[in-house]
Amino acid sequence: MPSISSALTLADWRARVASLYEAVRAAADPAEGHRAWREGRADLFAHHPQSPTAGDPELRERGVDYWPYDPTLRFTLEIEPADADERDVDGGDDGSVTLHRVGLVRLPEPLGGTLDVWWLHQYGGGLFVPMRDGTAGDGSYGAGRYLLDTAKGAWLGGDEQNLVLDLNFAYHPSCRYDDRWRCPLAPAGNTIAARVEAGERM
Repeated sequence: MPSISSALTLADWRARVASLYEAVRAAADPAEGHRAWREGRADLFAHHPQSPTAGDPELRERGVDYWPYDPTLRFTLEIEPADADERDVDGGDDGSVTLHRVGLVRLPEPLGGTLDVWWLHQYGGGLFVPMRDGTAGDGSYGAGRYLLDTAKGAWLGGDEQNLVLDLNFAYHPSCRYDDRWRCPLAPAGNTIAARVEAGERM
């Protein structure tokens, strides 16, 4: 069980991250929303006690790197049916995390490929879309990045059948920065060959 201090600061971290995505959705222009998201993340990484970069003072001061915003990498995609799949992954101190596949999305050319859309059983539920692309290990974290984790407020929009995915919001899981974190990583159905030079980079 976390300490009282740890529990409170983690709750505050999640609330602040959710507020960042609220600001993104409220922005008149996606690029402006992306700028606000980057600035907010930089502040959290530099100052918050739950920052995954807390053990790396140099990175905490310098901040993480991003590719420039590319408006052509924002899509509204239909969620198509996919065979049922369920998997349990190690969540470290949070225990096992159960993922249920609810469908998939097809990325348009020239990217191509598909990404599975998962539902998180924990945290009261939420959509989860990780991605491991051609930059993995050569520009981004080798185990992949996250596009959506709505349990933490990362919702860019959608409706009953469609999902907004903006690849510029791809970010590294906390385990990229600190081994004490255990993160669900991108499975085979969330791997594409194309290089997505957008979002957070090494």
